[in-house]
Amino acid sequence: MNRNRVYRTFIHKEAVLRICCDAFEAVTGEIVRQRAILEEYIRRHPEFRHSLDPLAVKDDAPEVARRMARAAKKARVGPMAAVAGAMAQLAAEAGLEAGAREAIVDNGGDIYLQAAAPVIIGLFPGGRGKLGRLAFSLQPTDTPLSICSSSGKMGHSLSLGRCDLATVVAKDAALADAAATRTANLVKTVSDVEAALAEAISIEGVDGALIVKDGHVGLAGKLPPLVKTG
Repeated sequence: MNRNRVYRTFIHKEAVLRICCDAFEAVTGEIVRQRAILEEYIRRHPEFRHSLDPLAVKDDAPEVARRMARAAKKARVGPMAAVAGAMAQLAAEAGLEAGAREAIVDNGGDIYLQAAAPVIIGLFPGGRGKLGRLAFSLQPTDTPLSICSSSGKMGHSLSLGRCDLATVVAKDAALADAAATRTANLVKTVSDVEAALAEAISIEGVDGALIVKDGHVGLAGKLPPLVKTG
C-alpha cells in the first residue's frame, strides 16, 4: 500500500466510512447531501426502504435512488441492498470532480475507488489464519472499480443466508453492493457456493465474485489478483 496514503474516518448517522482523498470535504459533503436527498425521497415513498424486491422508481426519484433501483432490478433484491455502494461511488465521484487524483471510499465494506498508485484491499471473512489475510491487489489501471461485500455472519445489514463472505467486483458500486447481497443470500451451506457464484457472474455488469464459507473459498469471473496481507 502506498505509505503516503492517509485514511480518515467519517461518521454520519449509522454510516461509518473510511476515506482516502485529498478532497475530503467534497467527499464528506456529498455523503451528507446524498443522504438527505435519499431520505426525502423515502419520506415520500416509504416502500423504497422496506421492499425486499426490486421497485420501479417514481418520476421524482433522485439520481441516487435511480442507481439503487437499476442495480436492485439486475440483482433481484430490494433497492436498499444497493445504498452503501451507491453512496460510496457518488461520494468518490464528488472528490474526483473537485480535483483529487485519487479517491477511495469504504462504506462499511462496500468500496469504490479510483487509484493513482497500487492499492491492497483487504477481505475479512472472519476468524484467523490464512483466510483472514486475503486481499485483492489492484493497479491504477484496474480502476475505477467497486469491491462490495456481504455476510450472513457479520455486520448489521440484512442477509438471508449464512455466508462468511460474498464479495462482488464491478464498475458500478450500486450493482456490486446489490449483487453481493444477492450472492450471500444464496449461501447457507458449502454445497451452495458453486451455484451462487454462477448466479453472481450471470448478473449483467458483474465482473467477478468470491465466496468464503466454512473455510472453503470459491472464485468466479474476472477478479483482481489475490494476495495475503502481513
